[in-house]
Amino acid sequence: MSLIPLRKQAEINTIDDIRDLIADDMTCVNRLIHESLYSEVALINQLGHYIVNSGGKRLRPLLALLSARVHGYHGTDHINIAAIIEFIHTATLLHDDVVDESSMRRGRETANEIWGNEASVLVGDFLYSRSFQMMVSLEDMKVMSVLASTTNTIAEGEVMQLINCNDPETTEQRYLETIRHKTAKLFEASTRLGAVISNSNSAREEAAASYGRHLGTAFQLIDDVLDYSSDVGELGKNIGDDLAEGKPTLPLLYAMWNGTEAQSLLIKKAIETGGKDQLTEVMVAIEETGALAYTTECAKLESEKALDNLKDLPPSPYKQALTTLAHFAVSRTS
Repeated sequence: MSLIPLRKQAEINTIDDIRDLIADDMTCVNRLIHESLYSEVALINQLGHYIVNSGGKRLRPLLALLSARVHGYHGTDHINIAAIIEFIHTATLLHDDVVDESSMRRGRETANEIWGNEASVLVGDFLYSRSFQMMVSLEDMKVMSVLASTTNTIAEGEVMQLINCNDPETTEQRYLETIRHKTAKLFEASTRLGAVISNSNSAREEAAASYGRHLGTAFQLIDDVLDYSSDVGELGKNIGDDLAEGKPTLPLLYAMWNGTEAQSLLIKKAIETGGKDQLTEVMVAIEETGALAYTTECAKLESEKALDNLKDLPPSPYKQALTTLAHFAVSRTS
């Protein structure tokens, strides 16, 4: 007789199928998140719940849960790790929105737009410190080491992005290095830790980490594509926000490198000064140079590299879910 419930034997082809597969675990994660958000300081409760309940995909905690399950884990530490991962991610969002002076995220006003920069930064700090309290409670030095290294790398990525802003001389290598630090590192930690708590061997652990790293890179590449191709209803933010902030993302850089002389000069100036005054002309250059197609192809290559790291895992609904996520990362529209 199969040990897998009937609802888990169906094909796992969509993000909703994945959520159904891991629903019980995710319910526990969401409960722990709300319990751990509690503070006697009312503003922390108010702002924290606003950002945590703002409609995010919970993709990183989902990865931690799937990775633990695909490696045969049967305890409860994966619930704590998934909640910690979400707290770290949420803290970075709060800080990002302050640095970027963002007014909209996921179709709603940002926390800093409502409560101000000071409150957003300080509640972000609270979430970081609460995540470390939760790490300590696990009493696992390997888990703490991975998460401590991860938060440090993310902070480095934030600074790298700040340095790259308004710099049209940013190279593709520098751009990729930045997103691997800033975005992909938390994906990598999510999948690595699922293997760590399952006591997987070093080869399995490294494969899990590599899957997460390449998946996270693909995810960010598509985010950068969507900034020039989606609409506010789907994306949850305004089109061209990256340009307004002077962020030299790959679609913009590729168009600058491959456009006409006039287009290259236009984009160079747009990166240097920020703003969306010439967004229409920039969008034309991006379209004419095939910049979005090029960036999408780069994302597909990262997705394929992620999938390569699953090949030695035995068949299971969880492996199928991780496969589906790699495809979802490059096919999504929001």
